[in-house]
Amino acid sequence: MATTHGIDTGGRAPALEARGLTVHYGQKRAVHDVSLVVPTNQVVALIGPSGCGKSTLLRCFNRMNDLIPSARITGEALFRGQDLYDDAVDPVEVRRRIGMVFQKPNPFPKSIYDNTAFGPRIQGVDGDLDSIVERALRSAALWDEVSDRLRDSALTLSGGQQQRLCIARTLAVQPEILLMDEPASALDPIATQRIEELIYRLKRDYTIVIVTHNMQQAARVSDYTAFLYMGELVEYGPTDTLFTNPAEERTEAYVTGRFG
Repeated sequence: MATTHGIDTGGRAPALEARGLTVHYGQKRAVHDVSLVVPTNQVVALIGPSGCGKSTLLRCFNRMNDLIPSARITGEALFRGQDLYDDAVDPVEVRRRIGMVFQKPNPFPKSIYDNTAFGPRIQGVDGDLDSIVERALRSAALWDEVSDRLRDSALTLSGGQQQRLCIARTLAVQPEILLMDEPASALDPIATQRIEELIYRLKRDYTIVIVTHNMQQAARVSDYTAFLYMGELVEYGPTDTLFTNPAEERTEAYVTGRFG
């Protein structure tokens, strides 16, 4: 059994790794000296109180923080061993290979088909676009619900359907990793369950990192959980262990609801 920093990587190099990662927004330090590994084809949940650095850490892995002028990043964020912040790395290619799904569904004011096909078209994909769209919608567990109305506006879909469409739009460009920033927080319980079931199926083909404020959700969907507090990584390990037998007193206080 191969491990990295105590995390079982299944004999393979980690899909993602942070080494001493620190992020400042101007003078404010949002993440401090975080080191962790994300095994391939596993789901890693980032939990912690609001403002603890979860989303900032997540955005380091596809260079979304580059879009914030005040952001300054030190340390390393590695994708399959390559430093994502190396001068030779193209951030546009990073965001293709490491896709992101945001908290609120954000479909374009276009048809369901055009939303799904958007990425491949931008990239000049010459393949069968119909097949690409169908494959992505099937992967997002949406095809059966929309196959007879692909030309309808995406804005006519329910909130949960819109979020799955956004996942399909991300999958259409065939990323290797999915980052999800509270993907179900704006959804009702039934739609949330659909997203959680989808995450479980997607990990057969993708590595997934999810930020969630919902500890029960983290316990249900993730293989590993990282608890962050005030920008620091307090504890990281197998989800079952972290929730039932945490090593750190602050972790126990948080997961038992004594603060948060």
